[in-house]
Amino acid sequence: MKPAAFEYVRPKNLAEALTLLAEGQGDSKVKAGGQSLGPMLNMRLSRVNQLVDISLIPELKTVSDDSDTIIIGACITHASIEDGKIPDVTNGMMNSVAAGIAYRAIRNQGTIGGSLAHADPSADWVISLTAAGAEAVISGPNGERRVGLNQFMDSAFETKLDFDDILTAVRIPKFSKQARWGYYKFCRKTGDFAEAMSAVVIDPSRDYCRVVIGATDTHPVVITDAIDLLTSDEAIDACITKNALDLNPLSGQMHRTALRRCIKQVQSL
Repeated sequence: MKPAAFEYVRPKNLAEALTLLAEGQGDSKVKAGGQSLGPMLNMRLSRVNQLVDISLIPELKTVSDDSDTIIIGACITHASIEDGKIPDVTNGMMNSVAAGIAYRAIRNQGTIGGSLAHADPSADWVISLTAAGAEAVISGPNGERRVGLNQFMDSAFETKLDFDDILTAVRIPKFSKQARWGYYKFCRKTGDFAEAMSAVVIDPSRDYCRVVIGATDTHPVVITDAIDLLTSDEAIDACITKNALDLNPLSGQMHRTALRRCIKQVQSL
């Protein structure tokens, strides 16, 4: 299939892009890498009057250091992170996660901001960066604001972004040398969407421990007081049950196993 007709515009800067979205009154859609939006338009699962391509806006492709965080522009590609072109302040977590996203052709075009804005509960960046304690930087008609990724998604494919907002960057805390992490996902085959996934980040210097369970029917499950999960299978079982991830026995078992294997990665570091 081919998409329904739409107007295509490529703004030169962020201000122009925001103006176009405001004028569109909800009938415009932002395109970054287009690896999720493109197929949806082709299958007519999504229709727009205007497509606003932000992929060449310079300020969305920058990386900056802000003391204890790194700020990555929304249009930085997965491949750039995988290839080490972006400083990895997460002790290898970001490089590893990027390398496991779909296929290389998709990683060459797909962007970190586009993945977060699309808000698929099975998306790698959604789960891993929520575990890392990252924040979304959002620009809109009233200026710039930050939203923690643990609060960014309202449900599957639903976020705190308004129709005239653009996710412009991601702020990622720098891990200490003592920080440990784990990330595990079940896919039927390489490149498929995950059917169960978990991420764990522990950073003693920040007194930080967070577990995130993804590939749910809604927003990811975030557990901030997660120390018990690291030492007890019973606590893992209780966590899965409490968060209604075992309504389907097979799905519940997959989430249990993904979380256990993720925690084993942490324990082995």
